[in-house]
Amino acid sequence: MMNKKLAIACGAILLGATSMAQAELTANIGATSNYLWRGVSQTGDAAAISGGIDWAHDSGFYLGTWASNIDWGNGSGAEVDFYGGFANEIGDFGYDLGLIYYYYPTSSFDDSDFTEISATGSWKFLEAGIAYTVNGQADSDGPFSNGDIYYHISASFDVAETWSVGGTYGYYDFDTSKSKWDDVYGDPDYGHIQLDVTKSAGDWGDFTMTVSKADEESGSDDVKFLVSWGKTF
Repeated sequence: MMNKKLAIACGAILLGATSMAQAELTANIGATSNYLWRGVSQTGDAAAISGGIDWAHDSGFYLGTWASNIDWGNGSGAEVDFYGGFANEIGDFGYDLGLIYYYYPTSSFDDSDFTEISATGSWKFLEAGIAYTVNGQADSDGPFSNGDIYYHISASFDVAETWSVGGTYGYYDFDTSKSKWDDVYGDPDYGHIQLDVTKSAGDWGDFTMTVSKADEESGSDDVKFLVSWGKTF
């Protein structure tokens, strides 16, 4: 008869192996002529290189991290995101509940870290979501401290075997103090619209051409054209 402790250990190993078999670990790399985040350039309209690692379980739970170079006009730095959540599908309806921490390790980006919770729903070619800032290191009277809400709605279509087209409208509603922020700097709330055309190149990854336009309150209302490449493996 097998020793009881040995049986428990073997069972744990088998359980761990089964759990790993139900999970997938992937990595991604990317390059873009301009890193846009919610309609606003994070690199001063310059190029960016990015990469990340994701772990996803068949149950729907996922964890990941992603990093990119940035430049907000005060010197170059880095953005490192840590996130996790639960995503699943019920027929044609999909949903994703997540938490993300935006970390800026460079000294010139002190007091910039913040945390969001988000909820996204999708149905066939449509998607809509909301993100809420629960905590941030910025001044409590200004943006990215807490209470900010970002809404978006998007649609995407496959127009050919390896081509797709997508459009997004987003709106940022910042929870700022009118007497201490808005009267000095102006209302920071803004909307933006974006159009993406993506070409899948199989093992060579995906190439995306983007046109984006944000309201003047975003800091730059110029029409932006960019090209991006990404690959997951």
